Amino acid sequence: MMKPEIVILSAAKEPQQRAGPFAALRVTLLGRLPALILLASCTGPRHDAEETTLRFWAFGREGEEVQQLIPEFERRNPGIRVRVQQIPWIAAHEKLLTAYVGDATPDLAQIGNTWIPEFAALGALEPLDGWVGRSEVVDSAAYFGGIWSTNTIGDTLFGVPWYVDTRVIFYRKDLLARAGYPEMPTTWAGWRRAMQDLKREMGPNQYPIFLPTNEWAQPYVLGMQAGSTLLDSAGRYGAFSDSAFRRAFEFYVDLFESGLAPAVGNVEIANVYQEFARGRFAMWITGPWNLGEFRTRIPADLQDDWGTAPLPAPSGDSAGVSIAGGASLALFRASPHKAAAWRLVEFLSSTERQEKFYRLTGDLPARTAAWDSTGLADDPKARAFWVQLHRVRPIPKVPEVELIATRVFESAEQVIRGSRSADVALEELDRDVDRILEKRRWMLDREAAP
Repeated sequence: MMKPEIVILSAAKEPQQRAGPFAALRVTLLGRLPALILLASCTGPRHDAEETTLRFWAFGREGEEVQQLIPEFERRNPGIRVRVQQIPWIAAHEKLLTAYVGDATPDLAQIGNTWIPEFAALGALEPLDGWVGRSEVVDSAAYFGGIWSTNTIGDTLFGVPWYVDTRVIFYRKDLLARAGYPEMPTTWAGWRRAMQDLKREMGPNQYPIFLPTNEWAQPYVLGMQAGSTLLDSAGRYGAFSDSAFRRAFEFYVDLFESGLAPAVGNVEIANVYQEFARGRFAMWITGPWNLGEFRTRIPADLQDDWGTAPLPAPSGDSAGVSIAGGASLALFRASPHKAAAWRLVEFLSSTERQEKFYRLTGDLPARTAAWDSTGLADDPKARAFWVQLHRVRPIPKVPEVELIATRVFESAEQVIRGSRSADVALEELDRDVDRILEKRRWMLDREAAP
């Protein structure tokens, strides 16, 4: 899950245990600490002398649907009760921070895997390597490798993947075939030629691809495909001026300058599904939540005319990489019921429960065995995600990653709209990112000092 911005500041309160180079990092939430502590204290745990009550926070639709799985867990685990709190995604990040500041974190929670570095840096999360080492259910080999990696900071595991997402191309097969391409090209060069040929077949207000200018994923993905690490190896400085990211950035910007993509954000399109059905766009890079949306929002007579494909690579005949996304299950360090909470993690991680959760929510299972049992791996529409999920990489694992992502798409949009050259934009982007990471460098240097 990506939000526009995360603000992390230091406060005086120290953690009970050291947890890596950011163990002293604390969140003040911009001066609202007293009110947030009071709010968090109202949701503190209740202790029952006869049974263990687990507090499990889950977000959005997942928080609603997971409650259907809880009665079976309680039947299998007499003496353990689970209290699920459903929280809207828009409020989830601040709710977790509020609970942390007020010493009122839940026993376990769903957590967007881009949030793992932040909460691990705060010392809020329980390391899971020991729990996994003793488990007969949770095993890294049962998951997509790139997704599992999003939960690891340094050599420590802090989350277990619950569901997964990544980005692929949704496209109009009929329009692409009319332009002479029975299948999606697998290289950047072939992909661009296909877009040029599509453009010749399309009308003046139609475009081969829709790339919302206010989204961070596309320039990130293309940069990683070109070999960029986005940040240096220690996560101290930006690496956006290097040759790899520059190559991807120029490829991306050229799609707008050549008229192959409209210079609009997603809020400027009233109904993207309707426009896709009308043929205004032939391609769209998006995620698995749109499998269900396309099946319900695209007219019935066009259901055979759309498909999905893995992202093309700069060269070669295999799929390019994409971002590793989704949500994970994490235990909180302050929980007094870690053993019981881990039993719930194992329960929700089994292949059977992964299947049920997929049927309830439509979320792609994190456990690969559930793809076979649900038929997803052979579903023509979902197959591209199966292929792509074997070629995903985590974005940089730093707490400031979402703020950096915002700066990336803002820089790209400046170039697309003609207010900056690519050279100037990338140089300024690196300077901005270096300023964002200044506190991180200070903390790393402080930890390394004798």
